[in-house]
Amino acid sequence: MDNSIALQMAFKLDGEGNGEAFTIDELESIQDSETPYWAHFNINHKDTRPLLSGILDLEPMVISALLASHTRPRVTEYNDGCLVILRGVNLNKDETPEDMVAIGLYVDRHRAISVIKRYVYAVDDIANSLSSAEKSGPFNTSAIISTLAIKLCERMEPTLTNLNEETDKVEELLLENAKSELRKNIIHIRKQSILFRRYLAPQRDALMRLKNIDQEWMTEKKRRQVQEALDRTTRFVEDLDTVRERTQIVQDELTNALTDRLNKNMYILSVISSIFLPLGFLTGLLGINVGGIPGAEDIHAFWIFSAGLIILVIGMLTLFKRLKWF
Repeated sequence: MDNSIALQMAFKLDGEGNGEAFTIDELESIQDSETPYWAHFNINHKDTRPLLSGILDLEPMVISALLASHTRPRVTEYNDGCLVILRGVNLNKDETPEDMVAIGLYVDRHRAISVIKRYVYAVDDIANSLSSAEKSGPFNTSAIISTLAIKLCERMEPTLTNLNEETDKVEELLLENAKSELRKNIIHIRKQSILFRRYLAPQRDALMRLKNIDQEWMTEKKRRQVQEALDRTTRFVEDLDTVRERTQIVQDELTNALTDRLNKNMYILSVISSIFLPLGFLTGLLGINVGGIPGAEDIHAFWIFSAGLIILVIGMLTLFKRLKWF
């Protein structure tokens, strides 16, 4: 995205799946002619707000919503138009996917105006389809919004699939060898799922609202496309809920496994301590430096005493075995 340009791209829609690109100098004449078009602006440029309020003559409330820094997905009707705020997965370099990027649109019968703050690959997908010879682009302004909803889902799906695969991998590692290092993986997955869901849940509601808007320019075919995007988004939200539940179970199992391992180690140490406690008592008792120690003058006393200790250890092990201590 070139931050030195306010109007990033603009196309006149021919109604057959192609678009003719035009520049900012032609924007006013096309706006007055009511030719169906799509204009895509950079929210960071200083000229964007004057263009939206001047040539495009958008309502102040719409402009404020489009240029807001922090937005949640929503759909609001304004007379014969509709304000739409959606979110897409962040695929920009050196950025995290869960830091989802917002795209705002105002759509009516003859114009679709979109603004972004950060690069969104789905926008380029639409622009490329309008420029291709296959005539695969949006036919009208309602198709811009329905196609964008579909493209955002298509770009989002691989990332969310990867999140499910990471959860599978953590579960597999837990079954193979429960290590405390797995906690970092679990926390990362849970954090991602929470952040994704924070925007996808309201986006699901926004798409449901978009499907049911009372506007003549929203054709039945485009409503079905929005329904497709709604179904995908609903599945995404359900998958994220499943991931959160699975990671919670994995975390509980990891805690139990580590606790069992610790208890086992403590048990072994307790058994060893129980064995060596009487041995230590006897050796300490006979090691005191006073007269009258039995066997002090007998050259065989050490070996007799050592044999006694061995017999004592064997006896204690037999007793522990009968008591089922191990």
